[in-house]
Amino acid sequence: MAPVLLGLVGGTALQLQQPRLGPFAGYAALAAGALALMFLVDRAARHRSWPWARGGPAALAAALLAFALVGLRALDFAGQALDPALEGRDLALTGVVAAMPQRSEGGLRFRFELDSARADGVAVRVPPLLYLGWYGGGALGVQSAPGLQQVPQLRAGERWQFNARLKAPHGNLNPHGFDYELWLWEQGVQATGYVRAGAKDPPPRRLAVTGLHPVERARQSVRGAIYARLAVAARSTDSVAAGPAEAEPAQRKEAGWLAALVVGDQNAIDRADWDVFRATGVAHLMSISGLHITMFAWAAALALGGLWRRSPRLCLAWPAQHAALVGGVTLAAAYALFSGWGVPAQRTILMLATVALLRLSGRRWPWPQVWLLAGAVIVTVDPWALLQPGFWLSFVAVGVLFASDAGARGEPRGLRARLTGFVREQGVVTLALLPLSVLLFGQVSVVGLLANAVAIPWITLLVTPLALAGILVPPL
Repeated sequence: MAPVLLGLVGGTALQLQQPRLGPFAGYAALAAGALALMFLVDRAARHRSWPWARGGPAALAAALLAFALVGLRALDFAGQALDPALEGRDLALTGVVAAMPQRSEGGLRFRFELDSARADGVAVRVPPLLYLGWYGGGALGVQSAPGLQQVPQLRAGERWQFNARLKAPHGNLNPHGFDYELWLWEQGVQATGYVRAGAKDPPPRRLAVTGLHPVERARQSVRGAIYARLAVAARSTDSVAAGPAEAEPAQRKEAGWLAALVVGDQNAIDRADWDVFRATGVAHLMSISGLHITMFAWAAALALGGLWRRSPRLCLAWPAQHAALVGGVTLAAAYALFSGWGVPAQRTILMLATVALLRLSGRRWPWPQVWLLAGAVIVTVDPWALLQPGFWLSFVAVGVLFASDAGARGEPRGLRARLTGFVREQGVVTLALLPLSVLLFGQVSVVGLLANAVAIPWITLLVTPLALAGILVPPL
């Protein structure tokens, strides 16, 4: 099994390093040849005289198959790219707001699922998922520029019609920098642009409120409740005496922190605050990343396993270890879904589910092989994960936690011991990620260990639960 898994990952990595894509026929022929080789390897491995067939030949067949399939997937996706002749032209678009819009002082940015597109009255082919900006005033109380309409209150699931200008994604190639084009590729976005909302443009129209994307609508409602409740709290304190000009920025900053923790709205945090979080090594606590989902699954499994053991009837019906595994992954999946179901969260849930299913099946593989299987599953579903630092951070975090096996066993301990173990596990993960952070980002926070020692229990065990409770419980 290990040679096949290594071959899958190696073939995928090799394809991602190619400067350009090959022809469809070449990839199809290579895939057919790889399948034939895998059949021959399987037949040879069954023969007692050829046990070596399970090693190198099996890895080669898996690598060739992965190389070909990733190439075919990339060709299919690249075929949906925006026609260069349509770049910069006014297009009449009709579609649905697919996610919670991101607010800023300049306006809104949102994902738009396209229903139809027309250029000069003629239907044209445009990528099905767009990332658009709507610039002007009204998003955060900022006055609009002359000639621009106020930005409306967009909500996920609404169907809109407006004019927009599109372009193919472009990013800056900086070492250790954010790869914007790769991020959009992973999100399935092949065109960006902005809504034309000037005085001479046709006014945008809200056509209907659909039942699509209910989770995103719920996230947006919760985010709105966070801002509204903090506004009420700010008006009831003495800080308002300083005047709205000083109170509102502070209120928005605090609301942005809570929105990031509760619904995963990372854009709600100011760039200056992100710089502080990165410099102190606690940025991972303010973003619902793969590491955050992993720690949530571990804590949920630990808590559920302890509660399950309190009922003899439940333990007789189903082992507490299995209940902890299934419950931890299920609750983590629900949390990831409500926090936006981003690609890093999807990868982490898939990785955790793979490990949980393997344990539930009763197979006792060595933990390095379990770890490798989880990584191979992720790479098979999302080949471009190998290019993302977040994948490697999550991969290492999952390996550290599941190698200890504490989340799956859930030994009966007191509450104090459980909390101590939870903090200790997070500290172990932080230490394990230090060398990887240096390799991926070229830097590491000198005060990161001390800052995490204080911030991990404070954010994870106090601030986040209270933030969630503040949304669920009505104000006094």
